[in-house]
Amino acid sequence: MIEVENISKSFGALDVLEDVSIEVRDGEKLAIIGRSGSGKSVLMKHFVGLLQPDSGHVYVDGEDLCCAPYEQVRHLRMRFGVLFQGGALFDSKTTFGNIAFPLRYFSSMTEDEIEARVQECLDLVRLSEVGDKNPSELSGGMRKRVALARAIAMEPQYILYDEPTSGLDPETSNTINDLINHLAKELNVTSVVITHDMHSVLEVADRVAFLHGNDLEWVGTVEEIHECTNPHLNSFVKASEYTIDEASATASLSGSSV
Repeated sequence: MIEVENISKSFGALDVLEDVSIEVRDGEKLAIIGRSGSGKSVLMKHFVGLLQPDSGHVYVDGEDLCCAPYEQVRHLRMRFGVLFQGGALFDSKTTFGNIAFPLRYFSSMTEDEIEARVQECLDLVRLSEVGDKNPSELSGGMRKRVALARAIAMEPQYILYDEPTSGLDPETSNTINDLINHLAKELNVTSVVITHDMHSVLEVADRVAFLHGNDLEWVGTVEEIHECTNPHLNSFVKASEYTIDEASATASLSGSSV
C-alpha cells in the first residue's frame, strides 16, 4: 500500500500540491486525473521518492520515504516499475537491450536468465518478435509497449503509468488499456495511471482521484463519477466527453471521404 499523508510541494513561488492525502490500495487500479499542470506527475514522483515533499509523509508498505536514508529509498524503488510518458527508451540499444538494462544493473541474473526474462516480458506485452529491433524501427504504440516490458522486467509490486495513451491513436490506446488490465490481473500488481484521457479512466480504473489547482478535490469509484456534484470534476469530464465526441465525428467524416 502507498499512503500519502498531508504532503505539500512548491517550486519557488509556485504551489503545486497543498495538504494532499490519498491511499493507493494493494491490487487496485487507481487513475489520477486533472488538467495539465494540476500536479499529477509531481504526485506520482513522490510515490517513488524522486521528489521529497516540503511537508507531509509518503509511506510505501509502511516505510516512510521522507525519512529513510538513500539506500533504503533505492531499495524501495525496486518495488516499482514506471512507464514514462515518452517511453524513455535508449535509442542506442535494441529492444532486447532496453528491457535487459535493469536486469543487468540491478539483479544477479545470468545472461541466459536475462534472455529468458526479456522474452517473457515481450510475450506479456504481445511483442514476441521485436527483440532485435531498434526503437527507431518501431511505431509509437510499439515503443510504449517495449517501455512497459522494461517496466515489468524486475517483477515490481507497483506499476506507475504516466500518460500511457498520450499521442496514440484510439485503436492503439485501446491496446495499451487492454495491457494495463491484463498485466494487473496476470502479475497481481497495483497500478497507478496518470492521465487526462477519460476513455482510459473508464476502461481501466477501479477508483479515480481528481486533482484541481493544488488540491485533491475528489476520490471515488468510476461509477460514482456519474453522481458527483463537484463542479470542477463535472466540468473536466464534460470537456473530455466533448473532445472525444468531436474526435469521433472527425474520424467518421474522414473515413467517409476516402
